[in-house]
Amino acid sequence: MDFDRNIFKAYDIRGTVPDQLTADIAYRIGNSLAGYLKPRAIAVGRDMRSSSDDLFEGLAAGILDRGVDVVDLGMISTDALYFAVGRYGYDGGVMITASHNPSHYNGFKVCRRNAEPLSGSEGLDVVADDVASDHMEKTGSRGTIIRRDIGKDFAEHVLSFIDPTTIRPFSLAIDAGNGMAGLTLPPVFEHLPCRLIPLYFEPDGSFPNHPPNPIEPQNLVDLQHAMAAHQVDLGVAFDGDADRMFLLKKDGTPLGGDMVTALVADNILSRSPHETILYNLICSRAVPELIGRKGGVAVRTKVGHAIIKPLMKKHNAIFGGEHSGHFYFRDNWYADSGLIALMVCLELLSKADRELGEILEDIDPYVRSGEINSRVTNIEHKIEAVAATFSDGQIDRVDGLTVQYPDWWFNLRPSNTEPLLRLNAEADNRDLLDAKVKKLLEMIRS
Repeated sequence: MDFDRNIFKAYDIRGTVPDQLTADIAYRIGNSLAGYLKPRAIAVGRDMRSSSDDLFEGLAAGILDRGVDVVDLGMISTDALYFAVGRYGYDGGVMITASHNPSHYNGFKVCRRNAEPLSGSEGLDVVADDVASDHMEKTGSRGTIIRRDIGKDFAEHVLSFIDPTTIRPFSLAIDAGNGMAGLTLPPVFEHLPCRLIPLYFEPDGSFPNHPPNPIEPQNLVDLQHAMAAHQVDLGVAFDGDADRMFLLKKDGTPLGGDMVTALVADNILSRSPHETILYNLICSRAVPELIGRKGGVAVRTKVGHAIIKPLMKKHNAIFGGEHSGHFYFRDNWYADSGLIALMVCLELLSKADRELGEILEDIDPYVRSGEINSRVTNIEHKIEAVAATFSDGQIDRVDGLTVQYPDWWFNLRPSNTEPLLRLNAEADNRDLLDAKVKKLLEMIRS
C-alpha cells in the first residue's frame, strides 16, 4: 500500500489528517496490529479531536475483521487507557490521540498486555511492514464491539496512591487545555477537599483557547492570570491526552518535570525507603541527590517512555520520572500518569504543611537552561566538534553527548524526527550557566 511511512515514529504513530492518516490507513493498522498481537480483545480509547471518531471506526473495523473483539472505552485519557489494559487484563490497547500536537494531527499510542508499549523498534516496525505489504486478513468469525465505562474504577485507582484524608483544602487553578483532563479530573477531585478553578475543561479538539502543550510558556499565560486573580495555592496544566502534568508555584513560575520527579520521589521514599527510582539524563542533579539523601537508589536512563518502562521492570523501580512531564509508577503497570503524580505531590505538600516554593528551595540549588533547539545540517560533525572542545570534562554517550564538570553540565542530543540538536545545561549559578550556554550555541549554530 502506498502510504507515508513517516507516520511511524520512535514511540507511536502520528501524522496529519487526512493527508497522512485516514480511516482506511487506520483500518490497515488495526488489522495488522491484531495479527501481530494475536489477542482476544484490544481496548481502544480516543481523545476529543474531530478526526478521532472516524479513525476509531477504521481501526476497530480492521481489528474486528481479524476476529478480535474491540473494547470501546470512549473518550478517555491516555493513562486511563493504560490502566484499563493493566487492570482488566486486555491483550493490547490503542489510544487514538496526537497528544499535544495541533488539531489537524492525530495518531495512535499502542501497548500490549500489562500496558507494555510498542515502539518503532519493538512492534510498530512489524506493523508498518505489514501495512506496506498490503497484507490484510479477514476471518470467518468477526469480532464484536464491547463498550465499557472505566471512569469510576480509574478514579479509585488514582486515589489509591495516596491517603485522601491527609489532603489539605488547597485552592488549585487547573488548565485542561480543552483536552481529556477535563473529563478525568472531576471524578477524582470530588473525593478531595480542594477548591478548583477550572480552565478549559470542555473537551474541544479544535483547541479554541490555546494549543494543548504546557511545555510552551505562551500556553500557560491564561493559567497564570487565573492564578493571580484567584490567589490560589498551586497551578496545574495538562497536555491534550492528559498523560503529562506540569506544576506552577504560587507566583506562577512553572516547574520542570525533573522538579516534579524530585517531589514525587521525596514522598514515595518517605513511605518506602531504599526503593529504586529512575530518572532520565536531562533531569537536574537535584533529582539523584534527593534520592540519595532519602536512602533510595537512583538509576540514570536515556530519554523516552519505551526505554524507561522496560528498565523499571528490570530494576523493579517503584517510580520513574522524565523532564518532559512523564511520570511512571510500578503499581500502575510501570505506565505513566500525570494525574497520579499530581496526587502524590498534593500529599507531600499536605504532610509538609509548607508552600511548594519553600520545599523547592531546600531541594533545588541549581539553575537550568531548559531545552534549546538548533537546526543543524551536519549533526554528527557538530556533536564531535563540541566533544573535542569540552574533552576535559567527564564525557558519556548514553544518550547523545553528556559532559559533566563539578559546577556545571550539559547534554547535546539529536532529535529523533527533525534535523535538530537539543541542548540542556545546568550550573551552580546563573552567570556560569549563561556563559557556557552562549559558548555552546555559538559552536552549534556557527
